[in-house]
Amino acid sequence: MASAASRYDVAAALAGLPPGHLRFLEWDWQTWARDDQLPPECDAHGRHWRTWLILGGRGSGKTRAGAEWVRSQAESLARSGAAGSGRIALVGETLDQVRSVMVEGVSGLLAVHPPGGRPRFELSKRQIAWSSGVVAQLFSAEDPESLRGPQFAAAWLDEIAKWRRAEETWDMLQFGLRLGTMPQQVVTTTPRPAAILKRIMGEESTVVTRVRTADNAANLAPAFLSQMQRRYAGTLLGRQELEGELIDDVPGALWRVEWIEQHRAAGSPPLQRVVVAVDPPVTATKSSDACGICVAGLGADRRAYVLADRTLQGREPHVWARAAITAYRDFAADRIVAEVNQGGDLVESVLRQIDPAVPIRMVRATRGKWLRAEPVAALYAEGRVAHVGRHAALEAQMLAFGADGLVAGRSPDRLDALVWALTELILDAPPRPAVRTL
Repeated sequence: MASAASRYDVAAALAGLPPGHLRFLEWDWQTWARDDQLPPECDAHGRHWRTWLILGGRGSGKTRAGAEWVRSQAESLARSGAAGSGRIALVGETLDQVRSVMVEGVSGLLAVHPPGGRPRFELSKRQIAWSSGVVAQLFSAEDPESLRGPQFAAAWLDEIAKWRRAEETWDMLQFGLRLGTMPQQVVTTTPRPAAILKRIMGEESTVVTRVRTADNAANLAPAFLSQMQRRYAGTLLGRQELEGELIDDVPGALWRVEWIEQHRAAGSPPLQRVVVAVDPPVTATKSSDACGICVAGLGADRRAYVLADRTLQGREPHVWARAAITAYRDFAADRIVAEVNQGGDLVESVLRQIDPAVPIRMVRATRGKWLRAEPVAALYAEGRVAHVGRHAALEAQMLAFGADGLVAGRSPDRLDALVWALTELILDAPPRPAVRTL
C-alpha cells in the first residue's frame, strides 16, 4: 500500500495538470491497471500469443481486464484502417450473461469507455458498434452453431469453465478467428477442473495469467474480503474462488474430478423419488459446523441426480428446519432424511413444528464418515450419479474429503447430507422386482 507521503506526491502532481490531461488519465487503463491486468508481450517462446487466459478469483479484476483489452482492440483496428473488417466476438455462457456482465456490467465494455467515446449497444442486432465502424457481436455458448460463418479479428470469452457446450463453442470460434494479421482472444474465467481449460492451457500459443481476489482489495469492500478470507482461506473452495487456482484431484481423496465433470447435467429427467437430506449441526453459533441440506432425486434410468445444496452456516434449529421444509416443498420431495446422532428426538420435533405432516425418516450413523462415504463414492465412479448444474462448495468438500473424515479439520456438513441422500435413494432402496418372462 502506498505511503501517506507518496499519496500526497501523486495528488500534488495531479493537481498541477490541465483538465484535458486529467480527463485522459482518468480513462487511461495503462495508468491504473495492475501489471497482471495488462496483456503479455509474447508467449513463452517469444512469439505473439493467440490466447491470453486469465484465471482469477471472484472480484479479482479479470472482467475489467477483458473489457479493457476489447476496447484497446477496437481502437487499434480503427487506427490501422481495418475498421471495416474489424469484427470482435463476445462469447459468454448465455446471451443474458454476455449482456449483464460483459457489456452492461460495472466492469463491462460500456463502463470502460469515456462518455464521448462510448460505443452503441444495439440489442436487437446483438452487437456493439463503435463510430469507427468496428463491431463486436454477442454470442451464447449455448448455441455453438451461431459461430459457424462469421469471422473475427479478436474475441473475448468469459467464464468458459462454466459453459455446458464449451468444447463445441471453442472449436467453432477457432475456425472463425481468421481476420487481420494476428487474430487473438482473451479468456477470463474463475478456474474449475473443466477439460476445456486444460486443453487451452496445454496449447503452445497460450499465455496464462493468475489473479487473486486479494490483488484487487483496493476496489472491494473490506468486510467482504475479510469475511471470505476468514471463512474460506486454505480450503479448496477458497483456493479456487479466491486464489484463482485450478484444483485437480487430491491424493488419497475418495472422489475424483472427472467423476463429477463427466456426468454433469443441465437438467434431470422425470424423477421417481426426491429426498431432502439434513445433517444438523451440534451447536448454533456462527463458528459452528453448518447444517448440511442436500436435495437429490432418482430417475427412471436408476441414476441419482443431485439437484441442490441448501446448506446453512451455524443457524438456530428453527432456521435450518424451515430451510429444509422449504427445500422439501420447492422440489416436491417425497420425504426428509435427517441424521439424529447429535440431536436425537429434537431433530424430528423441530421439523414437525414447521410442518407436522412432513414425512421424515430418521437415520443414525453407526460407522465413521469415511466408511459411510465409500459406497457413495463408488456410485460416482460407476457413473450412477449426476450433478445438475454446479454446486461449488459441495464439490470442494467432496474433493478435499480425507481419511480422517474431515475437510480442512472440520466436519464435511454438505458431504454428510449428500451421503445420506444418495444412501436413501440407491444404497438402501429396496431391490427392483425381477422381470418375469413367460
